[in-house]
Amino acid sequence: MNSTALLSPAAAGSCLLDVPLDHLPHGIVSQALLTAPGLRVTLFKFAAGQELSEHTSSARVLVQVIAGRCEFSVEGRPQLLNPGELLHVPPHVRHAVVAPAALTLLVIQAAPPNV
Repeated sequence: MNSTALLSPAAAGSCLLDVPLDHLPHGIVSQALLTAPGLRVTLFKFAAGQELSEHTSSARVLVQVIAGRCEFSVEGRPQLLNPGELLHVPPHVRHAVVAPAALTLLVIQAAPPNV
């Protein structure tokens, strides 16, 4: 996937979320869908067996499973997420993800406004 956002913050638009990759034998790829001040929307695709180690974000994070399923840990507590589920992670909360099979996630990061 490329590094430029698919959608312009200045115009209405749409894009497909569940576009299969020809083959993703290993690794994690991401595609920025929309970037605007205080907002970033990214599509992540994980090959089977991949994981994203525990980390935090200064932004509020919403994670939606588009395809596949994953084990998502928040503050060290794992939970299984299935397609259609939405998870909220507040700012500065530790989280990680493990993809036992191919996985597509939509991740929305909303940063607090600069006051």
